[in-house]
This record gives sequence, C-alpha cells and structure tokens, in this order.
Amino acid sequence: MYKNFIRPLLFLLQPETVHHIIINFLKIGFKIPGIAYLVRKSFTLKNISLKTTFLGMEFDNPVGFAAGFDKNAEVYKQFSNFGFSFIEIGTVTPKAQPGNPKPRSFRVPKDKGLINRMGFNNKGVDYAVNQLKNNNHKVIIGGNIGKNSNTPNEEALNDYITCFEKLYNYVDYFVVNLSCPNIKDLRKLQDKDSTITILNKLTELRRLKSPYKPVLLKISPDLTNDQLDDVIETFNITGIDGVVATNTTVSRDGLLTDKKRLEEIANGGLSGKPLNKRSTEIIKYLTEKSKGTIPIIGVGGIMTVSDAIEKLNAGATLIQIYTGFIYEGPAFVKRINKALIKQRK
Repeated sequence: MYKNFIRPLLFLLQPETVHHIIINFLKIGFKIPGIAYLVRKSFTLKNISLKTTFLGMEFDNPVGFAAGFDKNAEVYKQFSNFGFSFIEIGTVTPKAQPGNPKPRSFRVPKDKGLINRMGFNNKGVDYAVNQLKNNNHKVIIGGNIGKNSNTPNEEALNDYITCFEKLYNYVDYFVVNLSCPNIKDLRKLQDKDSTITILNKLTELRRLKSPYKPVLLKISPDLTNDQLDDVIETFNITGIDGVVATNTTVSRDGLLTDKKRLEEIANGGLSGKPLNKRSTEIIKYLTEKSKGTIPIIGVGGIMTVSDAIEKLNAGATLIQIYTGFIYEGPAFVKRINKALIKQRK
C-alpha cells in the first residue's frame, strides 16, 4: 500500500513539504487514543535475539533512526512506535537558525536517493532540551551536535561545548558532526588537529560529569584511506567511544539521474542507495584496520534488508536508516528485524 499508493502521492510534493506534513501528522495523530498501540503492534518486533549491547547501553534491536529528521526532538516518542530502538535528534546548534535558502531538498528517484543542503536548520539547543525534559522515554536518544553557520571555525569549539553541556542530562549519547557538507567550511574542522582539539575538550568535560555518556564522531564518506587512518588515530588519542559511518556524500559518480538535472540541483549532500557501497567500505576498512576496536554505528544507503545485514557483517554493531525509511515505508524496520531474527536462530 505504501509503495503503490501513499509514496506516489507524497512524492508529488517537495521533500521538505512532506517532512513537515509527517511531523504534524505524527504530533496530531498520536494524540488519538489507541493509535500508538496500533502502530506499535503493527510495526514493532520484540525478540531476545535482537537485543544489542553497544557502549554499555542495551538496545531492543540494532535499528535506529538517523539524525536529520527529528531535528528538534519533537516526534522521537512517536517514531519509537515504528520499531526503532534509538532515535538520533538534531543536528542541534546553540542558537536557532533557518538553514540554507529553499528549495534545499531534492529527490533523485532514478537513483533512490536524496540530495539536501538543509544547513542545520533547527530551533536551537534550548528548544530541544525543553522537548526532552520530563519525558520518561523508553527509546534511547542520541544528540547530534553542530555549530551555527555564522560561527567562524576558530570559535566552533564553543558551540560544541554549549550543545554538549545543555544536552548532557537529556540524551543517552552524543554524536559530534564535523562532516556535514552543507555548512560553509565545516568540513575543514575534519582535519586531524581541529578534530582532536574539539573531541579532547568534550571528553575532558565528560570526566566531570555523571553518568557517563558515550561520545561518537560522525565521519564523511568522502575521506581517503589516509584520512580514515587519521580517524583511527583520533579515536585512540581522544578517548571518544565510537564512530558513526557515514554522513552524506558530495560525490555524484555513477548516478543514473540526468546530468542536467544534477546541475539544476547543484550542491548538497547525497544520501540513499548511491551511498551504500562507500559507507560499507568505510565500516569494513575501519573495522579491519583497527582490529575491531572501534565501535561503529553504520548509516548510509540502507535501502534493503540485505544492505542492513551487509553493514552489520562489515563491522557495525548498530545501523541507522533515514532515506530508506522514506522510500521503503514504515514497515522497513520490521522487515530488517525479521531477517535478523531468522539469521540469528
């Protein structure tokens, strides 16, 4: 029903319009008595074989919702009813910001992909904190943090500290986003020295806090093997807990979408099917090169059940989906977990 009826209707609208419709639908729809129960009954699987331990946290299953959809921590409880064991909110910045000019999100259906240049549009960290306060959520929450667009790189550390401090009591783990291609000059912070400076400061601050919250680094799929070696060294030096591999890509290699259409869309990060192979390669490289010492959340191009299993086999302990959920529909998480139960018998 989703692919034959609902998705074609949604795809008549701009991606960002659909995003707002879904957010509002979830906010309103889940206020109706019994809806949460019915959705949970339809899309959630519970099985002992799906239980996953990662960085001291216990997950009901290894499938999470990637950052970028619930930017402002508004619908994480609603989304947990679709079978996700964890939701990553954000990217959150210290101050609210509108992001880049519209239009800024574009489907490339021939490639089962999405190109976006949203630019960390969000309502700011204080708004996210208020959304998370006094909520006894059962789902594990990750906080994806970034810098404001108008903050110069030499002052970026302060933005990460602000988000880290304000969110600390309200999320279960952190993801430091230095790899988004849609914030001017942000990816310059991926150079080894800048990354180490930011991560060292956050892990230093964490030593003063309780309980312990894991800190992970989200990396770009466009890194070379030498840069991936730097990631391994950074992991060892800074004391962070893991890596999220990967963010969106600026590459347009091998796409089926018409070249003229790609030129019209112009810049932005590409997610979806074209990202799958590279993100899996990076997971495998980091796992093999580090001898399995780096805990990894695998994300990028998971469009089928096989893609999900492939990422786990490559070395990821957990996986996240986003574009695949849009293309495949609300039953996608359940299909992945069904396959994992069968595989683990």
